[in-house]
Amino acid sequence: MTTVWPFIAVLLLLCMSGFFSGSETALTAASRGRMHGLERDGDKRAARVNRLLSNRESLIGAILLGNNLVNILASSIATAMFLKWFGDAGVPIATAVMTVLVLVFAEVLPKTYAISNSDNMAMGVSRPITWLVKGLAWIVAIIQAIVSLTLRLFGIRTDEGMVSAEEEIRGAIDLHHSEGGVAEHDRHMLVGALDLKDLAVSDLMIHRKSINMIDADLPARDIVMTALSSQHTRLPLYRGTPDEVVGVLHAKDLLRAVAPMRGDLTNLDISQIMRDPWFVPETLTVQEQLNAFLKKRNHFALVVDEFGALEGLITLEDILEEIVGDIRDEHDIPVQGVRPQPDGSVNVDGVVTIRDLNRAMHWNLPDEEAVTIAGLVIHEAQTIPEPGQRFSFHGYKFDVLRKSRNQITALRVKKDEEV
Repeated sequence: MTTVWPFIAVLLLLCMSGFFSGSETALTAASRGRMHGLERDGDKRAARVNRLLSNRESLIGAILLGNNLVNILASSIATAMFLKWFGDAGVPIATAVMTVLVLVFAEVLPKTYAISNSDNMAMGVSRPITWLVKGLAWIVAIIQAIVSLTLRLFGIRTDEGMVSAEEEIRGAIDLHHSEGGVAEHDRHMLVGALDLKDLAVSDLMIHRKSINMIDADLPARDIVMTALSSQHTRLPLYRGTPDEVVGVLHAKDLLRAVAPMRGDLTNLDISQIMRDPWFVPETLTVQEQLNAFLKKRNHFALVVDEFGALEGLITLEDILEEIVGDIRDEHDIPVQGVRPQPDGSVNVDGVVTIRDLNRAMHWNLPDEEAVTIAGLVIHEAQTIPEPGQRFSFHGYKFDVLRKSRNQITALRVKKDEEV
């Protein structure tokens, strides 16, 4: 009878060890997002999990303390039993037996279950673990103080190396994408939303060379016909030079003014229906510009440099396309800037942005030093290339096809198979 009780004690201690091991794994692997969602819905167990995870050092310290106590106690009792049974040979026998029992039943088994059922198990053990953390708080505090002091003696700071929430989200998106849980298009949308604050307005704007503008001094009929023939609903108006933008003509405003005139445009005053232009600096972040669009309830802004010269324009649609991809309606003219070839190469107009080419071809050309593909070639070549020249960098080959004055207008790009 006296031999039975130590055996029962070892089994109970192993069960407690398995509980501590599984609880540690479940609580550290539990989804913080789901726990917060459940807490908002009034789930008290999820609220306890969030409180425990808010102080991970105390949580892990209490669980490790409890786990080590029961493991050491179980090993001590088992060693005493085996010494009684086998004499001096009991020590190695006890070591081998307890190693197998602890590894299988107190570590691998509970942790395997906890990983596959982390959220449910975390909520299930939240109450007893909360009692444990509170009961051992003073001991854990002493241990943490000793650990912190020891680490400082070696010049190690425990508050360094923290991962930001954004980095964690990006890592989770890339991980699930690599595992097939997030589609490529969804990944672009999620990462695109995170990229907004890292992009300047100049990275997304339509360059001034590509802007359709109207001379405000033209006859009213010419302005109306030009506006109606354009695929855009908002057109900048200038006087003298394109840098002197005096207003923005909206197609709806124009139609409201023209409709009552029944074709007689002699009394049409464009200055009365055009809207004031909205100028924004090119250094503004895309996130800030998006917030400004939403605040002003305006979808169109003209981008200027530090000297006030017109650099381009940006619309709300440009920003949304950065997140969701290309948006087309029945009046849009498809952009013919990227033309894949049968040999795997791509003919690209020089004005195509690097980001658009990367998205279209699933490439990873760098866009830190240049906005357009032509700008990237000029930056890397450190010169303005001539047609027929070939360059190879970043794992891609670039053939210059055409050039107009000092501007590269067409290139052929292909992945370098030798890299």
